[in-house]
Amino acid sequence: MSLAKDIALETISKEIEAIEGLKLLINEDFEKAIKVIYESRGKVILTGVGKSGHIARKIASTMASVGTPAIFLHPNEALHGDLGIITEEDVVLALSNSGESSEIISMIPYIKMIGSYLISITNKKDSTLSKQSDISIVLDVEKEACPLNLAPTSSTTAMLVLGDAMAMSLLKLSGFKEEDFALLHPAGLLGRKLKQVKDVAHFGQELPVVKKDAKVYEAIIEITKKGFGATAVVDEDEKLIGILTDGDIRRILENKIDINNTNVYEVCTKSPKTVSKTNILAKALSLMEQYKITVLIVEEDEKPIGIVHLHDILRSGIN
Repeated sequence: MSLAKDIALETISKEIEAIEGLKLLINEDFEKAIKVIYESRGKVILTGVGKSGHIARKIASTMASVGTPAIFLHPNEALHGDLGIITEEDVVLALSNSGESSEIISMIPYIKMIGSYLISITNKKDSTLSKQSDISIVLDVEKEACPLNLAPTSSTTAMLVLGDAMAMSLLKLSGFKEEDFALLHPAGLLGRKLKQVKDVAHFGQELPVVKKDAKVYEAIIEITKKGFGATAVVDEDEKLIGILTDGDIRRILENKIDINNTNVYEVCTKSPKTVSKTNILAKALSLMEQYKITVLIVEEDEKPIGIVHLHDILRSGIN
C-alpha cells in the first residue's frame, strides 16, 4: 500500500472518530441551545476566524437555506463597525477551536452589552470563550487528522457536522417543508424541481373538458382546440370521472367505433391520474414517468381545475 493511500485512510478514520464522538454531545446543553435559537425572535449570528470562520460561514449558509435566518459576521468586521448587525433578539454562535481567538474574545463584552445570547462551540472546556458563553458546547477532539497535529482537520469536521445537526434539528422543529425550500432556492435544479404545479399548469378557459354524455367527435374537437392531447371528462356535477387522450382516440379509430354516436364515457380512461396544484413538479414528473403518460389533470375537491403537460414541466428546466 502506498504512503499516500495509508495517510488518506488514516485521515478518514480519524475524522470519522471525531464525528462519532459528537454523539456524546447531543445532551442537555445541545437541546438548550436548539431551544434558545428556535424561540429567538431574531437571527443567528455565526462568527469565527481562520478555519473555524470558514466552518461558521458554511453553517450560517445551511441554516439560512433551511428556514433559520442566519448570517456570518467576521470578528474583524464586527470590531470595526459591523457590531450594529447584532440586536438583543439575536443569538450569537461563536466557533473557536482554542476558545481563545483574540478577535472573538474582544467581541464578548459588546455582545453582552447588546443583550444577545452567546452560544459557543470550542474544543477547550476551560477556555475564555467557553467560560463566558451562556451555553458552551465543547468538542472532544483530542488529536487532529493532520500527521503533525497542527492543521485543523478533525476539529473543523466535527464543528461542521455539529452545525449540520443543529440546522436539521431546527428544520424539523419549524416544520420546514419542500415547498419552503423551493421558495428559498428559486435558481438551480433543486429550486426548479420544487416549483409547484400551479406555476406551470393551465387553468380556466385553457382547460379542455367535456361532459360524459358528449359524443366522441365533440371530445376530439375540444382536444384539438385546446392542444394538450387530452380532455377531462366530467359528470353532471362537474366532478372528474375520466380522461380521453390522443392514445384513446387512436384505439377508437382502429376499432372503427362510431365517433358520432358513441358517448365519451364509454371509451375514456376511468380514474385518471391527477395532481394537486400545490404538488411539486418533481412529483408530477415522477407520476408521468411511472405511468408513461404526458398529461395530468389538476384536481381540487374532485373537480378538474387545470391541466399540466410534460412539455410544461420540461420547459421549467426539469429533466
